Amino acid sequence: MKPKRYLITIIGLFVIAAIILFVITYFGSVTKSKEINELEHVIPEEIGWSSVKLEEAKSYAEQIGSAAVMALYEGKVFFSWGKINQKYLIHSIRKPFLCALYGIYVKRGLIDLEKSLDELGIDDIPPGLTSVEKQATVRDLLMSRSGVYHEAAAEAQVMIKTRPERGSHAPGTFFYYNNWDFNVLGTIFEQQTGKKIFEAFKEEIADPIGMQDFLLTDGRYQHEGKKSKHSAYHFRMTARDMARFGLLYQNKGKYGDLQIIPPEWIAESTTPYSINNLDGDGYGYMWSIIPEEAGLGNGFYHTGTGVHLLAVLPDTKLVLVHRVDTDKDYDITWNEIRQPMYIIAEARILN
Repeated sequence: MKPKRYLITIIGLFVIAAIILFVITYFGSVTKSKEINELEHVIPEEIGWSSVKLEEAKSYAEQIGSAAVMALYEGKVFFSWGKINQKYLIHSIRKPFLCALYGIYVKRGLIDLEKSLDELGIDDIPPGLTSVEKQATVRDLLMSRSGVYHEAAAEAQVMIKTRPERGSHAPGTFFYYNNWDFNVLGTIFEQQTGKKIFEAFKEEIADPIGMQDFLLTDGRYQHEGKKSKHSAYHFRMTARDMARFGLLYQNKGKYGDLQIIPPEWIAESTTPYSINNLDGDGYGYMWSIIPEEAGLGNGFYHTGTGVHLLAVLPDTKLVLVHRVDTDKDYDITWNEIRQPMYIIAEARILN
C-alpha cells in the first residue's frame, strides 16, 4: 500500500504545481498585458501645455464633484485626474459606440442604410407603427429623424416632455432626440448581423484597440416591455477606455496599422445634418458637432445624462473625457462640466 500512497502523493504534488504555474502565468500575463496597453503619459510642458493652468482644471473638477477627467494630445495623456480606472455607466455615450459598429458592418454589406422599417419587419407594441412611420429608413434613425414618436426604453423626462405627437412629422423631415430611434438601431444591428451588441463591440473595437478594463459583463440591456419591445443597451466603462475610443475616432478609425472603422464613415457620421432640439448644437449620426462659436476648432462629442463627456477635436489633436459617479446622487450641470474642458484647452503654451 505504501508505494500506491506514495504515487498518489507525487501525482497530487504535480497537480498542485500545475495549478500554481497556471495561476502565475495567467495573472502574470494579464498584468503584463495591462502594462503594455497603458496609455502613454507625459509631463505637460514636454508637449506644450502648462501644468499651472492644468492645476486650475483639477481644482475646478474637484470643486464641482467630478469623478475623473482626462486630456490627451496626439494620443499622449498630459492631464489625468481622479478615478480613471473606475467603471461608471456611460448613459447616452452608448450611441457613438453603436454608431462605430454600424460603420464596420455597413462597410461589410450586412446593413443597408436605405432599408425601411417596413422592409426590415420592424414594429412595436400597440399602438404599433403606421404605414407612414414604417417608411423611415435606417439612415433616418441614425440621424434621429425617423418621425416615429412611440414610447421608448430609457427615456429621460426631457425626452418625454418634448416628444412630438404621433404622425406630426413625416420620416426624414424633423429632428427630435429620440431614444426610440437609438434603441431600434440596436434591434436592427443584432437582427442584420446576427451578433449581440456587446459581443460585437468587444470583438471589433474594445479588444483590437487594447481597452484595459472593458468586459462583456459591463454591458446590459434595459427592457421596458410596457413602453416598447426594443431595449436600450447600456455600457459601463472607465475613463481611460473611453479615451481610447476617442483616439480611434481622432485617428480616423485606425489603430496602429489596423483600420477598424472606415474613415469615410467617421467623416459621414460626424457631419451635422440637424440642429439638436435639446442643446442647439449640430447632430450627425449619433454624434453631436462642436459649434464654431465654441472656439475649439473642428470636433464632435457626446454626453451621457448631461455630465459624462467624450469630445474629439481633430484640429487641435485633443481628446477630452469627463466622468461623474452617476451611481449615486450628483449635482452637476452641463455648463459646469464644460468649464474644465475650456480650462484645459486654454492651457496650451505653444502654437
